[in-house]
Amino acid sequence: MWQTEFLELENPVAEILKPLIEQRADPYIYKHTDGYYYFTASVPQYDRIELRRASSIAGLASAEKVDAWFKPDSGAWSELVWAPELHYNDGAWYVYFAAAPSREIKHKLFQHRMYAIRNQNANPLEGEWEFMGQVDTGIDTFCLDATTFTHKGQLYYLWAQKDVAIEGNSNLYIAPMKTPWQLGGPPVMLSKPEFDWEIRGFWVNEGPSVLKRNGKIFISYSASATDENYAMGLLWADENADPLDPAAWTKLRQPVLQTCYEGKVYGPGHNSFTYGDDGEVQLVYHARTYTEIVGDPLWNPDRHTYVKPLRWDAQGMPVFGKASEA
Repeated sequence: MWQTEFLELENPVAEILKPLIEQRADPYIYKHTDGYYYFTASVPQYDRIELRRASSIAGLASAEKVDAWFKPDSGAWSELVWAPELHYNDGAWYVYFAAAPSREIKHKLFQHRMYAIRNQNANPLEGEWEFMGQVDTGIDTFCLDATTFTHKGQLYYLWAQKDVAIEGNSNLYIAPMKTPWQLGGPPVMLSKPEFDWEIRGFWVNEGPSVLKRNGKIFISYSASATDENYAMGLLWADENADPLDPAAWTKLRQPVLQTCYEGKVYGPGHNSFTYGDDGEVQLVYHARTYTEIVGDPLWNPDRHTYVKPLRWDAQGMPVFGKASEA
């Protein structure tokens, strides 16, 4: 793996952003072939999976909220339901999420593992959700923030997990899938916390999201503590390369989105990508509007969902701009 520097372009007519949806962290927006936008995110209570849908991105803010699944009262997935993502894989809807058996911290980490639920109804806000069990990576350590993507006919799983031999909370891993809830090969590490901006407060690489454009596969991710230090980085590979080959990926040395103090948008991260009505890529992420957090930032509910256009430079690289500007 090798690195390169990243240069942003200035947007001379920037518009100051306001949150699209308040108090929803780890936002995920998916535009389906039915023309609807689907939204899910971590709710402040961390007790359920909530879904919305609307005919426009703006409409998600006032769309009906449907509680698709609740955590059980006890068991391995009975606490701290984090970072759900809604995907349509192999003709059915899946939500991938992380959950823990308790709120207890062991060895400086929560005890999350990753799980999947499935709905075979055409509309995932209706029908029954079936619990598919743990998505087992073969490594029994803290893990979370799963996403999936298909490339050249192969479904891949991408997530964050702790390696006891590597300093920090989590690294980024990829593996092929044999079913939408089972891996079909061993995990391959693509990135670990190593740069100064990735290790502020905590050593973290997490929240990966995939975008394919301009002959490249991009993986955005988030790093550092979840306060104003939280920021986003980027990996990319040629679309003809093997996604399972770590040497195929370039990791940028500098963050691509970070706190904008002048615009008062703090700790942007845990993003996803969607598409506007014009087909252009939209960047979805959460951030706070203040830094005076009482206690652990994890329990602060005021991480809000933002959406802004993603722009591109002459080399076909994404330009994220400032977290406070459209």
